[in-house]
Amino acid sequence: MKYVYLLITIILLAHSQPSQAHKIHTTLPHIYYVSFESQTSSGPLTISGQYRLPRQRGEFPIPAVVILHNSGGVDSTGAWYANGLNKIGIATLEIDMWSARGLAGGTDNRPASVQETIPDAYAALDFLARQSEIDSQNIGVLGFSWGGVVAMLSATQPYYELMRQSDNKFAAHIAHYPVCWSYNFLPGFEFSDLVGAPVLIQVGGRDDYESDPDSCRNFVDALPQPARSLVTLRTYRKAHHSWDRLEESLTVFDIFGNRGQGSDVDLIPNRNIARSSRKAVNKFFNETLK
Repeated sequence: MKYVYLLITIILLAHSQPSQAHKIHTTLPHIYYVSFESQTSSGPLTISGQYRLPRQRGEFPIPAVVILHNSGGVDSTGAWYANGLNKIGIATLEIDMWSARGLAGGTDNRPASVQETIPDAYAALDFLARQSEIDSQNIGVLGFSWGGVVAMLSATQPYYELMRQSDNKFAAHIAHYPVCWSYNFLPGFEFSDLVGAPVLIQVGGRDDYESDPDSCRNFVDALPQPARSLVTLRTYRKAHHSWDRLEESLTVFDIFGNRGQGSDVDLIPNRNIARSSRKAVNKFFNETLK
């Protein structure tokens, strides 16, 4: 009798495994590695990126999101959000802003200014807009730290007019921990005249770049009403900088830390907060990219 049970078990496993494999297979996105040209102030650069199309999707065209990494370069952060967005039918393009410049990344091996990399975001936007499967009117941008600053400044009319190479516009912007104290304080970080697209800012209450946990709230509250009406701020009080960078904790020194006085910055992951912030990202883009 035990051999009968064993045979039944083997048959059941044989039939269940293909079904499980098929279920996993259909949730994976199509992944492509692409490149395109960015027209920077120092000349054209060839930017590379990972382009992901949802495997389970409705009819084309579909919305898309450009993903911009932090000072460290491409890490687990972008993939964390790309996976979530792909699952709800949104394509993603995570670009590498460092390799084309011969940079390794980190606070001591990045471009001299964020402004140098803003053209990369617009070039990624134009690349996506040329793809027949993408809705060119519904492309968003999501950035982290350095990339978050790019996502913020690309929402302003002056940078849109200065650095764009086409009439394409981002339909929505999300910036994670984008060093709030710098806006409307440092030259080149003016944030008041916006293109009109909604902006979501997600920050941590224990971010070492800010001098107090209300720094970002104070920045948003001080915006002129037309700009303030477009901005939503979400603060995770127990989160440190880069809470959604899911590698091991890391401490770096940055001259922009502690409101530009220079300080150590703790990068401490928090998977529970990362889940909440990913849920907020999905909700925001699901509502703004129609």
